[in-house]
Amino acid sequence: MRFISGFRVGVEWCSSEGMKLEALVKPSVLTQPVYEPGKPIEDVARELGLDPAGIIKLASNENPWGPSPRAIAAAKHALDHGELYPDGGCFALRQKLAAVRGLGADQFVVGNGSNEIIELLGHVFLGADDDVVFGGPAFVVYKLVTLLFGAKVVEVPLKNWAHDLPAMARAITPRTKLVFVASPNNPTGTINSAADLLAFARALPPHVIAVFDEAYAEFVAPADAMDLRPLIAEGRKVIGLRTFSKIYGLASLRVGYGYASAELVALLNRVRQPFNVNAIAQAAALAALDDGEFAEKCARENRAGMARLEAGFRALGLEWVPSAANFVLVKVGDGMRVFGALQAKGVIVRPVKMYGLPEWVRITVGTPEQNERLLTELAAAVRR
Repeated sequence: MRFISGFRVGVEWCSSEGMKLEALVKPSVLTQPVYEPGKPIEDVARELGLDPAGIIKLASNENPWGPSPRAIAAAKHALDHGELYPDGGCFALRQKLAAVRGLGADQFVVGNGSNEIIELLGHVFLGADDDVVFGGPAFVVYKLVTLLFGAKVVEVPLKNWAHDLPAMARAITPRTKLVFVASPNNPTGTINSAADLLAFARALPPHVIAVFDEAYAEFVAPADAMDLRPLIAEGRKVIGLRTFSKIYGLASLRVGYGYASAELVALLNRVRQPFNVNAIAQAAALAALDDGEFAEKCARENRAGMARLEAGFRALGLEWVPSAANFVLVKVGDGMRVFGALQAKGVIVRPVKMYGLPEWVRITVGTPEQNERLLTELAAAVRR
């Protein structure tokens, strides 16, 4: 028995110098993979001694046209009251989403990016006895969140670069809680047909929640778009995830949302942090929804840019995966070498070795000038 700062302690503790911090950590944290984002322009400039103004970033599927002018103005106005806490329930934004999407305001949960909604799903539904099914390769955060909550990863290989829905259905067991389907998928940019996705959701057993990640849905041609609202109306256990980071150009503000039944949304709100979405992001997102002309322009420019990149790949004799999103996967041989060669020239793309695709890179569609520069530097890089 000894005393520490006046308190009697019944166990002889190690000295602070002898106790390693890792000994206090949950074991799963020490094996938890860490997300590696694309390098910021400033980091590349500093590391390679380049002028930041001369670097183009085509790595993170950001909108090269930026936010809409309306969103910028609204964000600036919100700063006038930066001393106040934001609306913790995102009331105005949910009301606008309800009007735009044709659902009730209580059917929307707003998050610090749609990534947060994925984590909220983990908080509500996942434990050590649960499985999570998703395609491979697909957005790495599905795996990270599954492991974070101690659940089991069940990764089903893609077929023809798209989700193999029949195989995913066969992978579902009584332990399965969540199944993630991204359409378009990241990093491949591929979609499954709306009819197949709806049939897949309707065939799921009642203990499984279908999570449809629609981060790039606004780039999909209207004829190929999927509408989850009939599934929600039928009482299916489904949730759609959307983001303002991509076509709305608000990636730096981190705002996204999920839409589902009011019951499912209420469960997610139970584990959501208070004031999880800042007032500037809420104001910008609200204004962005009012600027449909800007979003249509971005989708139109993206289609033209994608066509130009595909023509360039064809001229270089490179294989690519036809994409419905704002990025494209292209086979370049040694992906890391080409990534490094392009980065040395001030063009940042995304190597996808971590997705099991060492011969490929992922390229975001840029402005016409950025696309031309990318193709010029890519031609030199693949020749070397």
